[in-house]
Amino acid sequence: MNWNGITAIWRFEMARFFRSIIQSMVSPVLSTSLYFVVFGAAIGSRIPQIEGVSYGAFIVPGLIILTVLQQSIQNAGFGIYFPKFIGTIFEVLSAPLSAVEIVIGYVGAAVAKAVLIGLVILITSFAFVDMQIAHPVFMLLFLVLTSVSFSLLGFILGIWAKSFEQLNLVPLLVVTPLIFLGGSFYSITMLPPFWQNLSLFNPVLYLVSGFRWSFFGAADVPVAISLIAVLVFAGACLSVIAWIFRSGYRLKP
Repeated sequence: MNWNGITAIWRFEMARFFRSIIQSMVSPVLSTSLYFVVFGAAIGSRIPQIEGVSYGAFIVPGLIILTVLQQSIQNAGFGIYFPKFIGTIFEVLSAPLSAVEIVIGYVGAAVAKAVLIGLVILITSFAFVDMQIAHPVFMLLFLVLTSVSFSLLGFILGIWAKSFEQLNLVPLLVVTPLIFLGGSFYSITMLPPFWQNLSLFNPVLYLVSGFRWSFFGAADVPVAISLIAVLVFAGACLSVIAWIFRSGYRLKP
């Protein structure tokens, strides 16, 4: 394993992150704080407790997942798309690095960024609500697995995209609606039976449910199923990435 090459990619991506710290860190934290104000204070004052948890605390896991998913896809996608855009991707492909090492470098940097932002938002949430984390180890596990799986998806999108518009197409039109309809701001038990069953086809539901369980010990779906769903999704993304490097899809002229 060429750890020097992996570290070089990782450090380059992290340096880009810290060069644009206002956009990369401050902006998502401020946006999430506005969610706390609007949903937690304004709307939360009109909604009773959900599953014995105040509404302001109940939406914390969903808000963290919302930001982590978006940041994972955005950072991993842009990280691999930008070398394609400026024509330096061939330098990466010709370097003494295997496909696995390239993926570890770019995806590892995206995961580090997403987890860092998620933890900062978690710390910020304590300024708005009082809560305790029931299972902190599982909270970190779900946070990392979620970041890894959607960073892999972002890596795929970054290779697939031919323009910045395409790069933002799937996150905007597919992922964001799935996040909002995946129980980020409510429990699916509040829905009519038909919509509860339909929500089970939303993959984001399992991420939010498992992550919320790590906070409050309550979940919309069994925790084991949530964990399996995350691992299956990550495995599917890895399979697609393996095919991309074998076939050279949109990597070779």
